[in-house]
Amino acid sequence: MGSTANKWIGLILGVLLLAASMLISIRFGFTVIGWNEIKAALWNYDEASMEQVVVRTARLPRTLIAASIGASLAVAGAIMQAVTRNPLASPSVLGINAGASFAIVLAITFLGISDINILLWMSLAGSGITAVIVYILGSIGREGLSPLRIILAGCALIALFSSGTQGLLVLNQSGLQDVIFWLTGSIASRDLDTLIPVFPYLCFGWIAAFLLAGQLNILVLGENTAKNLGQKVVYIQLAAGVVVVLLAGGSVAIAGPIGLVGIIVPYLSKYLAGRDHRWMLPYCAIIGAILLLLADVAARLIILPEEVPVGIMTAAIGAPFFIYLARKELRRE
Repeated sequence: MGSTANKWIGLILGVLLLAASMLISIRFGFTVIGWNEIKAALWNYDEASMEQVVVRTARLPRTLIAASIGASLAVAGAIMQAVTRNPLASPSVLGINAGASFAIVLAITFLGISDINILLWMSLAGSGITAVIVYILGSIGREGLSPLRIILAGCALIALFSSGTQGLLVLNQSGLQDVIFWLTGSIASRDLDTLIPVFPYLCFGWIAAFLLAGQLNILVLGENTAKNLGQKVVYIQLAAGVVVVLLAGGSVAIAGPIGLVGIIVPYLSKYLAGRDHRWMLPYCAIIGAILLLLADVAARLIILPEEVPVGIMTAAIGAPFFIYLARKELRRE
């Protein structure tokens, strides 16, 4: 899209498609709920109606959670790609999700923690420590931050934390059932009590990301260029890192590691909105929410009466796309 008018039109269409996706998410599942029941559940709730109870207690919370996580992971991925100047960067590829997951498994299996507030802080701590380690390893050398080194560092940490997580579960098999479904990335059985404690952190991350958009446009030109233009590069990178930790760590605390959303969506948003992050980030938030909502609906329907964890669905969708991008980058080099 070239002109500002076209970008506004695309944004409005995206919001309408997001609203439609949310309605689809509320309606379809093991039980298909009629539009009249959905309307009544939202505006004239009757506890005697089983369909309305399902909408209020299961479908609506699940829809809000999917939209929030999809938007968060997509925006976090776009920020990471801007900071690292690497189109393959995302919370899942650079080990952020793996670090957060390891911290939560440690808390659940060995410390017996189930309070979402404590798990949130464990997730943020795990993702934050991982982000720092990846940045340090990716910056070693006279050339500074290298896109290739940061990917290699992320892959190494994914292997390390994945092995650590498996080791924890082997040592404490009694905790396996508590985390195995969560580890695949799932929003099944999540309710508003899970989302509410985390939502303020996600909101802060979204707002901070949009405020950083103009600075990201400069940073993506390269550190030396950004410094010559008067940008305090270290502070912008630090602020961006905090935003990524809040968005990715908060998402993992709710639903576990859901991969590849942070790669697919920024690429699509860049194609639709261009490279200006002031437009690209809102597009990421909308498209990310739509993608995870529709992936979750597909996860419910694909093997009825059972359902697939949504993390498996996003992996199935995203893996071919990731391979395509990787091959494209290799050809470019």
